[in-house]
Amino acid sequence: MSSIATQARDDSPRHGVKAHAQDVPRGYRRTELGVIPEDWRVCTLGDVVEFLDGQRRPVKSSDRAKMAGIYPYYGASGIVDYVNDFLFDEDLVLLGEDGENILSRNLPLAFRVSGKVWVNNHAHVLRPKSGIDIGFLTEFLESRDYSEYNSGTAQPKLNKQSCARIPIALPAPPEQRAIAEALSDVDGLLGALEALIAKKRAIKQAAMQQLLTGKTRLPGFSGEWETKRLGRHVSFLRHGTHSRADLTADDPVRNLHYGDIHTSTEVFLNARETPMPRLAVHRAAGLDRLQDGDLVLVDASEDLNGVGKSVELTGTAGIDVVSGLHTIAARFDKSVLADGFKGYLQFCPAFRQQLTRLAAGTKVYATNRAHIASVEMSLPHPDEQTAIATVLSDMNAEIAALEARRDKTRAIKQGMMQQLLTGRVRLVKPEAAANA
Repeated sequence: MSSIATQARDDSPRHGVKAHAQDVPRGYRRTELGVIPEDWRVCTLGDVVEFLDGQRRPVKSSDRAKMAGIYPYYGASGIVDYVNDFLFDEDLVLLGEDGENILSRNLPLAFRVSGKVWVNNHAHVLRPKSGIDIGFLTEFLESRDYSEYNSGTAQPKLNKQSCARIPIALPAPPEQRAIAEALSDVDGLLGALEALIAKKRAIKQAAMQQLLTGKTRLPGFSGEWETKRLGRHVSFLRHGTHSRADLTADDPVRNLHYGDIHTSTEVFLNARETPMPRLAVHRAAGLDRLQDGDLVLVDASEDLNGVGKSVELTGTAGIDVVSGLHTIAARFDKSVLADGFKGYLQFCPAFRQQLTRLAAGTKVYATNRAHIASVEMSLPHPDEQTAIATVLSDMNAEIAALEARRDKTRAIKQGMMQQLLTGRVRLVKPEAAANA
């Protein structure tokens, strides 16, 4: 599998790069899809499928609420809801008809559905004709670049006429099946990894709920937690109020912007390794420099889920880092809150509940220094905090390793698609395919 991936070049169907005549090897020919085997034929999507668009039917969300059930209700990029009836009951390919995903491709655009399903008017419904392997067709369509077929103005759109003329490079049925099976095997591995990642995340969530509330204690720790008022153990740091327009890419002082905290998926932020906008030294005069263990919170959120959102700083040694606009930088007494534990405060029910109760606003929910200082909560001894943080960090590392493996597997599949769907790697000998 990896040998296929290493052969990948950027002239896959999605990239649409044409080879020069002198690049065409023996047994291959140049087509509008690039170089493909001589025994493959080029046809259009309209040649190989029936469009069942006339049978799909949209149902607005208020009506779907009245017909909740067990059958998937599909839209442009997958399942939107579940309803108590179905329109189709067979193996089909759905191809997103509209939406930004046509260009951004953040989600699958072509996907296979089986059994009883309902489809709205945002996805084309395709029934492969005889001799067309549905798995091969799905993978081929997913590999395509659809920008040249976009007929939308306000938002991207693939109309039926444009879709019908999409060119398809088609090997004989045995090779179609072999390609589909190879890619399906990788999909199976990806699905298993996704399921394992979801399981590990659920385990971590459960562990946080138990460990951060004292419902479960780690071996070697006992006794009551002490109630602390955070305002007695914190110093608030002077932060900047500069807008994005004042920030640059190459000034010496790193500026931690509230947007960088809102979009972070981690509870810790390595200041040296994380790209940040920069601030000139004279603009940072009078601002406190952040240190390892400092907690930086956002002071406003568009919804209650973002109240208390924060990151704990690491990697600050030898560099200048300041807290920027719409942030609250807090330096806690390390004998009360240990380094490595403060990043998990945002998941402590007592901390979140008190900040959420105090948050005020109409369009946004605001948090301020007084709110944070007023929080009273039970805390374990710093040694136990460190032990809890170690357990949770180990779980984070395990999840990160699985995510890296998943991403590598996705890249391998992309390389396989580039090779298999263009015929540069053959899983069935041409003569065998021709005689099948």
